[in-house]
Amino acid sequence: MLADLAIENLGVIPKANIELSPGLTVLTGETGAGKTMVVTGLRLLSGARADASRVRTGAKSATVEGRFITDELGPEQQQLAHSIVSEAGGQADENGEVIASRTVQANGRSKAYLGGRGVPAATLHDFSETVLTIHGQNDQLRLLAPERQLEALDRFDPAIGLLRENYLEVYREWKSLDKQLRERVEKRRELAQEVDRLQFAVEEIDAIAPEEGEDESLVADIRRLQDVDTLREQATTALVAIDGAEDDMEGSSASDLLGAAGSALLQSDDPALQQLAEQLVALTSELSDVSRELGAFLSDLPTDPEALDSMLQRQQQLKSLTRKYAPDIAGVLQWRDKAQQRLNSIDVSPDALEKLRSQAAEAEKNMMRAARALSKARVKAAQELAEAVTNEIHGLAMPKSRFEVSLSTSNPRPTGIDEAEFQLAGAPELEARPLATSASGGELSRVMLALEVILSAGSSGETLVFDEVDAGVGGRAAVEIGRRLARLAKHNQVIVVTHLPQVAAYADTHLHVLKSVSDQASTSGVEELDGDRRVEELARMLAGLDDTDTGRAHAKELLERAQADRAAG
Repeated sequence: MLADLAIENLGVIPKANIELSPGLTVLTGETGAGKTMVVTGLRLLSGARADASRVRTGAKSATVEGRFITDELGPEQQQLAHSIVSEAGGQADENGEVIASRTVQANGRSKAYLGGRGVPAATLHDFSETVLTIHGQNDQLRLLAPERQLEALDRFDPAIGLLRENYLEVYREWKSLDKQLRERVEKRRELAQEVDRLQFAVEEIDAIAPEEGEDESLVADIRRLQDVDTLREQATTALVAIDGAEDDMEGSSASDLLGAAGSALLQSDDPALQQLAEQLVALTSELSDVSRELGAFLSDLPTDPEALDSMLQRQQQLKSLTRKYAPDIAGVLQWRDKAQQRLNSIDVSPDALEKLRSQAAEAEKNMMRAARALSKARVKAAQELAEAVTNEIHGLAMPKSRFEVSLSTSNPRPTGIDEAEFQLAGAPELEARPLATSASGGELSRVMLALEVILSAGSSGETLVFDEVDAGVGGRAAVEIGRRLARLAKHNQVIVVTHLPQVAAYADTHLHVLKSVSDQASTSGVEELDGDRRVEELARMLAGLDDTDTGRAHAKELLERAQADRAAG
């Protein structure tokens, strides 16, 4: 539900803060007052294309902000709405409400925000689909699209949703296997060549058998081999300095001298010298460790003159792989694993082809079985929906019209093997024809309203917006539209832009868009009407009789009847 809407510099509205209530809310006002700007603002919150011409003249930008309450949505819708917000990096406020906003610059650029985070307009669209539905003349035209009509039919029966999901799963499986089969048949020669190339590459890599990191360690080992004489000389010199040469009889090595110094101090009774003696003992121990490590280093230095040649040859082998398959050996090994996986998935033998053909045929049977089950449910739902809509439009001043849902069979698609077409007959004896060619603008509005009333019967907590869907309607039909909108508003928030007093009289909340014209500019504001002000507006809408007792009496009677009708219903 939309709790409130803030609009700034949009069209003729410089600034407006609209608090919206549950139930049925109507917006009325003179032509050109800016009623549709409210709907335009809602469309911007729905991720619609930003139009710089909607920015108020002289302003740098227009801003729309809406606060949505999701508590009354169905569990799945509520979860989906909040997951979209969290995935976008946004969050609900301390009251669990979600704030969405959109800013349109005068140069045409726009920015969108959801839950306090900047998001693409497409994210606003995804979020709004869970909480907000807008019906206007363009939306009526979209209803004429076959795919939209099939979606509406599927919404009518909740059981169809599960059948459609099951069908889509087996359809995708069949589609994947069918694609593989066609690829094997049409590209058998290319696949065989690919197998040869991959097999050669895998065998080449396996023959060399590189190990991860081997290319890096070889560089270090080769550098050491190339400098082995220098390294041996440096290590030997250090070792001799520590331990002395074999023919050194004078004990002039570092270890001997250090040991002698320690022994001399250990004989002293002086505490300071005793402490220094302990330090010398520790140094002697560390020096012994260094000596052992130098000895081990010298032992590990290669003595084989052919070792360097062997390592250089190995390095060339590894380079031959890194030139072909990846920049380093780690990448070569990853490439090899992927190549092996691809090889395992390709089998161009006749047995493999026959097995794949059998799997594809079995998948097609499963897909068609699921498609027929889906079609059977749609046939039943089509009849029930046709009867329900026909009954609804009979109450909307179309007493002899008949609504039908025609189903035809198509090739398998993600939505099934059915195509739906909504049709309308103006009289019982007439043949039903497609809505696009048989319905006037007013009739199309009433059919759409009837569909929305029926399809929204099981929903709750949504915001449904109707932008002058009562165009071309009057008299008794207008009263019935008001009655049905009120019924629809029992479990959903319904916002209606209307010029019909019969519809406005059924509202829980009546908002009036008032236009003010000065020498400098035209501005509009939004106010909530109550009591006498509401009666005056209804009188104006009836026949411009807001300043007469007769007009007000007529308007008051209309309001009282509508509200009594609501209470009784």
